[in-house]
Order: sequence, then C-alpha cells, then structure tokens
Amino acid sequence: MKYLLSTLCLAFSFGAFAQEQNKDILPAEIQIKTAELAAPEDLRSGVMVYGYESTEKMVVLREGSNNLICLADDPTKPGISVSCYGKKLEPFMKRGRELTAEGKSEMEKREIRKKEAEEGTLELTDVPGMVYILNGEEENYNRNTGELKDGKFRYVIYIPYATVESTGLPARPEIPGMPWLMDPGTHRAHIMITPAENKK
Repeated sequence: MKYLLSTLCLAFSFGAFAQEQNKDILPAEIQIKTAELAAPEDLRSGVMVYGYESTEKMVVLREGSNNLICLADDPTKPGISVSCYGKKLEPFMKRGRELTAEGKSEMEKREIRKKEAEEGTLELTDVPGMVYILNGEEENYNRNTGELKDGKFRYVIYIPYATVESTGLPARPEIPGMPWLMDPGTHRAHIMITPAENKK
C-alpha cells in the first residue's frame, strides 16, 4: 500500500510539472500581492516575500519590516497556494527548500531534517511558530490583479517535540475545525487547524 501511494504521488508530481512547467512567471508585484493574502491583513504591508524569477529557484522579491515571511505561489504546481510564517521558522523552512532544490522526496526531507535537528545542526524554533496557508483554484484567481476568490485557509503552529500529554490536544480531529496535534513527539510536531467550511 505504501509503495502504491508513493508511486501515485510521484506520478502526480511529474504529471503536474509537465502540465504546468510552461506557466508564465507573474510580475513580482503580483506575486507579492497574492503571497500577502495568507497573512493577517494588518501585517501584510510589512512581510518579507520569496517568489520566482524563474521556475528553478526562489528569490527575495521584497525585504520585510515585520516578523513574517511569505512564499509566493509555485508556478510549476497546479492551483494556487501561498503561505506565511514567523521568522523563527526560517532555518527549518529554508532547509526544506534547499532539499527540494536538490531533488529530495518529502520522506527524504523529513529524515534529513530529523537527523540534523537531533544532531543540533538544524535550528528549530524555541517558541510556537505560526504558519498561515491559503489555497485556491486557478479559475478563481486573477493573474492581472493577484486577487483570489473563495480561498481556503489552514493554520499550523509548530511546537517541536510537543506531545498529546504536554499539550492536551488530540492526535486527530473529532469534529471539523478542531485543533489537533500532528506528528507528536517529533521535530515536526505541530498543531493543525483547518476551519470548517460554511455550508451554503
């Protein structure tokens, strides 16, 4: 089953890249506008933003003046996905981007960062680290203005090595929107909060 899932994920990744690799790189100001949407509104103007000049690597599109770093949408992937996180998470996030650029799989990245965290060569946040994630569909995205309609938020709070016992959080959500602890007891331990969708 694990092999099947890995194969499907790999096939999807290659298929998505083949389908999307010719997508135009948007102007920096549009990438910044969209990346900011993941941040709380009163912080958007001061966030640092990483984006793309080409599909090969990320570059700094704007230096920031507050404690948030935002990532623009990856032009090689389908859909729209932007995120922002506190600067104390940057060593962990930056290492992930480096390993991705080296062609490492998601499981390889996890193992490498786990080893480096245990060895003390990878700095982990010493306070809860907030991540804001906004996802949406291409058809709801305006590439001329950077606006996204009907986007869905998800919130992640990294607390390395936190456990169910230390936090009082469950290891799985029992109802939609309930906070829960993913990967408890590991360097990746984090609280997941996915707001329940409004039923129309």
